[in-house]
Amino acid sequence: MGKIIAIANQKGGVGKTTTAVNLAAAIGVLEKKVLIIDADPQANASSGLGVDIENIEAGTYEVLEHSKIAKETIQPTTSPNVSLIPAHIDLVAAEIELVDKDEREQMLKKALAEIKDEYDFIIIDCAPSLGLITLNALTAADSVIIPIQCEYFALEGLGKLLNTIQSVQKLHNPNLSIEGLLLTMYDSRLRLSNQVVEEVRTHFPDMVFDTLIQRNIRLSEAPSFGESILKYDAESKGAINYILLAEEVLKKNKVSVK
Repeated sequence: MGKIIAIANQKGGVGKTTTAVNLAAAIGVLEKKVLIIDADPQANASSGLGVDIENIEAGTYEVLEHSKIAKETIQPTTSPNVSLIPAHIDLVAAEIELVDKDEREQMLKKALAEIKDEYDFIIIDCAPSLGLITLNALTAADSVIIPIQCEYFALEGLGKLLNTIQSVQKLHNPNLSIEGLLLTMYDSRLRLSNQVVEEVRTHFPDMVFDTLIQRNIRLSEAPSFGESILKYDAESKGAINYILLAEEVLKKNKVSVK
């Protein structure tokens, strides 16, 4: 099948990387084969999966530059059924170096064509910007998950991102769809959290995932140990939330869960 899902939002700190790593880990636990592509120069998805980002020989940068084929850059992770194309700081240079290339928005899509069907899902962790690397991710993707923090400025910038997605649909990828809006950092005790949930569900009734990602200390701790939440604390709220999200994504894509 090989569905490519980008996790994108130009706002930082909304739970993009947390979602990319833990959704992939949860889909892997449900016995589907997943590849994560770290498309953020900060390389948090790579380090969050225990990869030493100082010693990466090849990763997303080389894939975008087409100096290596995607297959040569894939690394195993400690999460079952999850592989990774890592990032390192060189990825910053790709924004500049791709500018002069023909079909510069299509570089990632072309690179993934030969491996797409080897995985059930490919998840791209995008940078918190709408630059050329994120544009490559959206052009390569079949759909996009947009994490939205349950906080005061939640909807700020969402309109801009939805406009960008419309532009990508028009110019580069007519098949791009929105997989869903994902409400993150939810705290049921806070009135504001509940107001944001209500507001987003009122404005976008058919686009919001049922699963809410709750605020969870264990979820924040896991990356510093280079582990997904499922490996770090499988019984935590965070782990349960991401398993529920994975089940929702599989169901939406008519993929059976064993």
